[in-house]
Amino acid sequence: MSPTLSVDLAEFEGWQAEFDRLHERLRPYAAQGRTHARMKCHLEGVLGKAERKNGWHLAEAAGDESPYAMQHLMGRASWDVEGVREETRRYVQEELGSEIVARIVDESGFLKKGKKSAGVERQYSGTAGRVENCQIGVFLAYATASECAYVDAQLYLPESWTKDPARCRAAGIPKDVVFQTKPQLAQRMLERAHAEDGPVDWVLADEVYGKCKELRRSLEERRQSYVLAVSRNVKVRLPGQKAYKARRVDEVVAGLPADAWQPLSAGDGSKGPRLYDWVWLKAESSDLPDEWRRFVLARRSLDDAKKKDAKKIAYYFVFAPAAVTPKEAVEAAGLRWNIESGFEQAKQEVGLDEYEVRQWEGWHRFITLGLLAHAFLTVQRVRARPKKGAPAETCRGRAPRGWTAISSP
Repeated sequence: MSPTLSVDLAEFEGWQAEFDRLHERLRPYAAQGRTHARMKCHLEGVLGKAERKNGWHLAEAAGDESPYAMQHLMGRASWDVEGVREETRRYVQEELGSEIVARIVDESGFLKKGKKSAGVERQYSGTAGRVENCQIGVFLAYATASECAYVDAQLYLPESWTKDPARCRAAGIPKDVVFQTKPQLAQRMLERAHAEDGPVDWVLADEVYGKCKELRRSLEERRQSYVLAVSRNVKVRLPGQKAYKARRVDEVVAGLPADAWQPLSAGDGSKGPRLYDWVWLKAESSDLPDEWRRFVLARRSLDDAKKKDAKKIAYYFVFAPAAVTPKEAVEAAGLRWNIESGFEQAKQEVGLDEYEVRQWEGWHRFITLGLLAHAFLTVQRVRARPKKGAPAETCRGRAPRGWTAISSP
């Protein structure tokens, strides 16, 4: 991320007018005017300086004597959550379209107690780094070179839930919701985004998604370039090899000479270029049009160059036009880290993880409004950065009193 600017957005001019325009875009998705107005109270609350972003604190920020109205918005009020989610995507595409370079898929865990919250189960959470009682959400973000804005989200429903209809009914899970793997959820999101906005430079994801052949095939059929992380035991074919000759990717990389590794930067971090050693190999692509190719990319720390420890090497499958360079693919791989800082921002800035709902619909409502609020902040942050060649000065101005102060990296 760029270290050239520190912006106090709580003093940035134009926030209120921009926010009011964004809120007005939600009017078609609310059945009643008071529901539309309550959406504004919720959004202002999560964007404000409330100590927490749950029902009680948001109600207090709105001047309510009880959390009933906020809870009603998450539960019984009539509004189109899918429509608001689509409006979020349109807003991000319209405001950041020329700067969007990637779509990134990832998941985030939300620690929860008990067994009644929709989708909750003891399962691995990358957020916690261990198995915990939690919910898992799969998210799609549109990324610029330094930021990401989330445009889609789906609660992952473990298979144990879909086998228990009574439990699903109690959590308000629709009857037509069936078990889908995380890559299947991601594929649906990416297909919707592609249908609406067309291809982007890259689609990026970690190995949970990269190992899924169906997801990779779906992207290749749409001629959508990708850099997807894969586990070391995934098999790959080199050019001209038959299917039965496929080998584990870590074995292929382990057999390469020392000079096959080259240092390249995966982009700038807070301490300068993020330098790693990289390997770049062509993979079997005979089933593709001449202008498209598959590649293998591997990354290791410069400090691990002499250790030859396959467990510390990261592996990627790349699909791109034949003219793509290793440098371009490496820089794309580095962009995926934006989504990790994006989750941290969304949880700190708009309380994405502070919901107090158990129902399926309530989760999607709270998360969707949180993504819209975070997208609004992301757009303001991108606008506040000076263009290339402009002096790195702090932007100052006026904004609604009490709104969240955030600093761009």
